Amino acid sequence: MDFDFSDNQEQLRDAVRKWVDRGYSFERYRAGVAAGGFARQVWSELAELGLTALTVPEEYGGLGQGAIDAMVVAEELGRGLVLEPIAQAFIASAVLTRSAPAAVQSAWLPRVASGQALVVLAQQERKARYHLDVCEAKAALAQSGYLLSAMKSMVPAGDQADACIVPAQLDGKIALFLVERTASGLSTQGYITQDGSRAAELRLTHAPATLITTDGLAALELALDTGIAATCAEAVGVMDKTLAATVAYMNQRRQFGVPIANFQALRHRVADMKMHIELARSMSYYASLKLGAPAAERRAAMARAKVQLGQSMRFVGQQAVQLHGGIGVTDEYIVSHYFKKLTQLEIRFGDTLHHLGEVSGRMQDTAGVFA
Repeated sequence: MDFDFSDNQEQLRDAVRKWVDRGYSFERYRAGVAAGGFARQVWSELAELGLTALTVPEEYGGLGQGAIDAMVVAEELGRGLVLEPIAQAFIASAVLTRSAPAAVQSAWLPRVASGQALVVLAQQERKARYHLDVCEAKAALAQSGYLLSAMKSMVPAGDQADACIVPAQLDGKIALFLVERTASGLSTQGYITQDGSRAAELRLTHAPATLITTDGLAALELALDTGIAATCAEAVGVMDKTLAATVAYMNQRRQFGVPIANFQALRHRVADMKMHIELARSMSYYASLKLGAPAAERRAAMARAKVQLGQSMRFVGQQAVQLHGGIGVTDEYIVSHYFKKLTQLEIRFGDTLHHLGEVSGRMQDTAGVFA
């Protein structure tokens, strides 16, 4: 199989990397955290680069690119610790393109593409524990449309988003709805997460909503898988920079008159970090390539990828902190922020143990078929 990137993908990578290097310094990242973890100005800059339009179909003002292009973008933004949730643009594009009625697509996809509208997924509930079929949110048909009552947690930039995609129970099954920020009965409580990004608790009390699809579980699974693939790619970018910062420090830090990079035991630990990153990179490629596969195959691939990425993120982050010593956990030093980002990414869209259980369950189901 050919794993080479096309010329257009390499140009895309170069453009995003240049923006990160020149326009999103560590100082700007820290200023973004201090300002609340999300900035419309940065989101507008990502839109100007065409990143919010990347996977939106061309007929709605997008670029019509695929999963590999999205992977390239997420990886490069991960290298810069960019706070703004570009994965949510990919998720919104996937859900609306494949599941929404034409009128909803026409109303929202051009706004997603232009960056005028931030549409985020609000699926997590406190009792769900990452299980998508656990949903206590309720939808009811009214004269003017649908009304939703729900409590959703950890909604990315939920108090800043222009609309949320919300799963809720309708006639005994999960459906997906779109709720606008200005809807009556909607309230949010925003906060900063461990890695400095912004999230919110979302409360809906008989809030007006637009139906996206009654086949909500299938659409929700696609949304999560799109997010997992982007998360894996972002994590690879973060780990690349974590390793680079660690090696640079080891070449600078001296002990017994020589750089600590000269010590063989420490060099072996760096080699192990590199090995984990390459394993993670290959599984990130695997996840993005499987986004177009049938649902069961796609879901299994995402679980496998998230398990490897979770193990790699934990190993690389912990080794980086240990090789730095005390400076590695100070707020003034960038490695501590890489470590926090990796910790946050490990639990996004399901932690390692959850996905390990998913992999084990699918293997048992397969064994039962051939027994």
